[in-house]
Amino acid sequence: MSYINVVLYEPEIPQNTGNIARLCACCDAKLYLVGRLGFSLSDKFLKRAGLDYWDKLEIEQIPSLDDLINRNAHANFYYFTTKTKNKYTDIKYQKGDFFVFGPETRGIPEEILNKNKNYCATIPMKKDTRSLNLSNSVAIAVYEAIRQLNINL
Repeated sequence: MSYINVVLYEPEIPQNTGNIARLCACCDAKLYLVGRLGFSLSDKFLKRAGLDYWDKLEIEQIPSLDDLINRNAHANFYYFTTKTKNKYTDIKYQKGDFFVFGPETRGIPEEILNKNKNYCATIPMKKDTRSLNLSNSVAIAVYEAIRQLNINL
């Protein structure tokens, strides 16, 4: 089992997914690609962003978020969004937690957020800004979990 599991729900931009794949390889986190992807896994921008880390990465493509949750019913799932006041640093992460990030242009659907209000987390930003880049957000969350769990990479 990975210390940290990163879930990209319907990612749209191959360069972001490639950067996140590289981050996961460097941090020993497992990457899940869930639902409809906005690109092909053979996309040259995806491959280029991930550089030569693809063989060091544990990655799995899953048809639906419900499928992933059902297969990991014992685990905590945290949903990263700008639509909550719960700060990501206030959560006490555990080994095996899942960090769910939505598509770049839409974020995680409201119905999923509403069903999981107590498990939503946000990364604070200035009020007049919309959102951080997806790969930056994933890095912030993953490294906070690494810090809390005292993982030696």
